[in-house]
Amino acid sequence: MSLKDKNIVVTGGSRGLGLGLVEALVAQGARVTVVARGAESLDAVSTRLGVATIAADVTDKTAAHRILGDIRPDILALNAGATPRMGRLDQLSWEDFSVAWETDVKAGLYWLQAALNLPLKSGSRVLVGSSGAAVTGSQMSGGYGGSKRMLWFMAKYANGVSQEKNLGIRFQAIVPRQMILGTGTGDAAANAYAGSMGITPEQFVARFGAPMPARAFGDRVVSVLEDPKYADGVVFGLNGDAGVTVMEGATA
Repeated sequence: MSLKDKNIVVTGGSRGLGLGLVEALVAQGARVTVVARGAESLDAVSTRLGVATIAADVTDKTAAHRILGDIRPDILALNAGATPRMGRLDQLSWEDFSVAWETDVKAGLYWLQAALNLPLKSGSRVLVGSSGAAVTGSQMSGGYGGSKRMLWFMAKYANGVSQEKNLGIRFQAIVPRQMILGTGTGDAAANAYAGSMGITPEQFVARFGAPMPARAFGDRVVSVLEDPKYADGVVFGLNGDAGVTVMEGATA
């Protein structure tokens, strides 16, 4: 799939991994709309990259339906999420533990429901941001790993609904397999783990191998969208060493 002139919505695209993805999409000639809460960061990305922007809370169900109904994107990338509260299991309140469930999972539910119920047009693709924590857990970030696994499941559930209703929409989960400095979640997690081990965050993230800065992440997501060999996969792992790996292939 060529991304030139494709209409793409990216939630959480004004900073971190989302911004890296927006940069990569713009470089391919896509028409991008960034959805995020912060007016200042939205103004900055609009000025620098020439993208359209919408200020909205991704956990607002009405906003999800309105935005997708107005734009009808060819591709929707659900990247927005909260930075988890870091701490050991015995130190976290329920409010701290459930941050990612109240933001990432709730937003995922509303935007996936909007994509299915509008519905988006046949041939559309929806990328659901997950995390390597969904594979191995993350004992210092409360419910974060579980929330990212739930989003992985939800992408698969959405594929089932799309097939049952003959919608022709494909849902795919994107799983960064390493912590990435320079992003809110990556910095928080690396600082917490490095601090508990008495090393620097840079030393900790070096354990993951070659770095994958935000723009490199974006380029790998572009590969998932453009390369025909990834068209029918469901879950993709991304990292600095291996690039893109298919973690789960096409559904039956």
